[in-house]
Amino acid sequence: MKFRTLLRHLREGMKNIFRNGWMTFASIAAVTTTLILVAVFLALVLNLDQMARNIEQDVQISTLIDLTAEEDEIVELGEEIEQIDGVAEVQFSSNDNELESLIDSMGDEGQAWIMLEQDNPLNHVYIVEAAVPEETEAVADQISELDSVEDVLYGQEVVERLFQFTNYARAIGLVLIVALVFTAIFLISNTIKITIIARSTEIGIQKLVGATNSFIRWPFFVEGALLGILGSITPIAVIVGGYYYIYHNLPSIMENFRFIDLLPFNPFAWQLSGMVLLIGAVIGVWGSVMSVRKFLKV
Repeated sequence: MKFRTLLRHLREGMKNIFRNGWMTFASIAAVTTTLILVAVFLALVLNLDQMARNIEQDVQISTLIDLTAEEDEIVELGEEIEQIDGVAEVQFSSNDNELESLIDSMGDEGQAWIMLEQDNPLNHVYIVEAAVPEETEAVADQISELDSVEDVLYGQEVVERLFQFTNYARAIGLVLIVALVFTAIFLISNTIKITIIARSTEIGIQKLVGATNSFIRWPFFVEGALLGILGSITPIAVIVGGYYYIYHNLPSIMENFRFIDLLPFNPFAWQLSGMVLLIGAVIGVWGSVMSVRKFLKV
């Protein structure tokens, strides 16, 4: 495409924006509202995914070693656990360390356990992390079959519910985002349809003098892209301002919920803004393509 032709398409696309007046304004306003919702859901889904990954990475398997196991049997057990497929890391924790952790976790009430230091009844423990959190149960089942293992603890019910919740949250978030994107496409498509109908006579004259289909379509593609881009300006401002406020104030408000770890403002807010701008442009062009194919008889 020649540069002069490209400029002509850009001019025509911009003229269409101003020519439609209130319809353009209504379309941009509707797209803006939709993209704000898309941006909010994207931010929520991506941060929920990050928090879910953090929680999943903290899932550990506590392998209680038989109290009667000798030192060489304990070492052999550790080597066998390391050889299991799906095991990422194995750490040994003595019963003294376990008792100390128990006392620390119970605060003032834990002082009552200090008397057990001389005759520690707790097991030595191997703390195991699975390479893939979703394989925790499978790894735990294999560990439980090894010799010198008294019990395997990993909060089975909690872990299963956690993985179910994170999968549902990701799926629901994705469905909502896709639905909102298609809503925006529909809105832009309707605006382009009105433009096509209003210019049907002009389009017919262009065909009579030899204009190609692509020559006629391009200004509508430009118009759709501009509608999408203009509709993304306010959502981007909302993202940058809103996420900046939340990122710097939420930790102090939610100090009792340490697991809430938001993605860093920089670069996340700017990356999300770029995604919204790209989504706006893409759905604008896509809406134009849908309208032109269905309603532009050339």
